[in-house]
Amino acid sequence: MSSSTSGRDDGAPDLVCQIDCVHGMVDALSSVRWKRHQDAVMELSAHGIVLTVEESGCLQAKVFLKRELFVEYEYAGEGRERFGLSLGLFVDCLNIFSTPGPASAVEIRYPGPDMQLLLKSVDSQDACLYAEIRTRIPDTISWDYNFEHEGNTPVTFTVKSAVLKEALDDLEWPGSSIQIRMQPDPPTVVFKGEGHGDLQVEFPYYANTDLLIVFQCDREVSYRYKYKFLRATTSNIPSSVMKENRRTKVTIGRGGMLKIQHLVSLARPGMPYFRNIGGGTEQTSRIAHIEFFVKPEEDDNDA
Repeated sequence: MSSSTSGRDDGAPDLVCQIDCVHGMVDALSSVRWKRHQDAVMELSAHGIVLTVEESGCLQAKVFLKRELFVEYEYAGEGRERFGLSLGLFVDCLNIFSTPGPASAVEIRYPGPDMQLLLKSVDSQDACLYAEIRTRIPDTISWDYNFEHEGNTPVTFTVKSAVLKEALDDLEWPGSSIQIRMQPDPPTVVFKGEGHGDLQVEFPYYANTDLLIVFQCDREVSYRYKYKFLRATTSNIPSSVMKENRRTKVTIGRGGMLKIQHLVSLARPGMPYFRNIGGGTEQTSRIAHIEFFVKPEEDDNDA
């Protein structure tokens, strides 16, 4: 959709979009909700919606909702618009619309008369639900990691999401750090936690390729990360990701910056097809991309 405002009514909203699978959107947003009261920054553009959350300058998460995921998506703003809101309130409001039975589409508009984010059910035969969420000017600008690979070969591995979550849950030590080590010979990923004792989880590549699906590493690297930040990257992975046996990609970049990528389906159960704004009908393309960035502990970098 055009980002030009020529010929627009000054009172018209900059964004009007509809999504027909609220459950999937709730799953995607809940993936980055690691505490009850959490602020987020929402960015709107002609390409879709990006929601960003951060903590302590050490952890950042982004949810990418590309415009093709929506049944309708019209953006008439200039460039990219950003505003802050409560992530918990946004998720709770969306949950109100995800009632059992036949799902109706939800329309999202911004801004309202007082700069609110407006939600409204459409095509509902029983009742029309309506919600307003107050927005604010973001306190800070989200930091851009400019993630770079260290060396010519990316240091990365892909593992089943359920396996990664189980490994991090097993490594829990209050206030501890987790060491992630990758080595090329033998090709292995090692997670090591230290607390009242030591606990180590190893993923040998050749021993079980169903477990560690992809492995790429040409030198040994080792960094430590705060456990609470690592656990936040998997603690709220939706059950749909587990059931669909989806994969998570983990990459260690320059200086030990950790990038963790999940895929969350927004497909509607029981519906093999849908109509999107681009004319597509395949449910398989309805994927929200979730990215986490975790900074390493500076004092314990032994790469």
